[in-house]
Amino acid sequence: MNIPTLTTARLRLRAFRASDLDAYAAMCADAEVMRHIGAGGPVGRDVAWRQMALFLGEWALRGRGQWAIERRSDGRLIGRAGFLQPEGWPGVELAWLLARDAWGQGHASEAARAALAWARDATGLGECISLIRPDNVRSIAMAARLGAVDDGEIDFLGGRARRFRHPLPQPGG
Repeated sequence: MNIPTLTTARLRLRAFRASDLDAYAAMCADAEVMRHIGAGGPVGRDVAWRQMALFLGEWALRGRGQWAIERRSDGRLIGRAGFLQPEGWPGVELAWLLARDAWGQGHASEAARAALAWARDATGLGECISLIRPDNVRSIAMAARLGAVDDGEIDFLGGRARRFRHPLPQPGG
């Protein structure tokens, strides 16, 4: 399975590995981090492990997926970003999640921009979406900064979500 590593000024986006479980499970156990994710609450270590397996499986089955976000300055896992499209999903989703102490530093947008550039250059994907809970004002603002267009609300995982569309113009187009 070929999962590319992307490098930005401050971050390394790389494949998840077994040694990431402790740090990723800690993020998933933080109620504030998970407030707008999935059903809106923390999940256990077992679910965090299954999510990591899903992220790797997306790469194997679809050729794209979520990257682990590692801060280059200290090698610490601070989140995830990239693409999700489990069976039944309403499109290819650009999604992100950061540890709370990494919020407000531009890491999520830096990682998302790198993921979008990779998708534009390496895949035939014409667009992707972001599904964001209506009260997640920080992620809504970030989607707007990324150039996404609000496409209205949908029913999603037992609640409402706003669907933002990210056009991915092909190189030279």
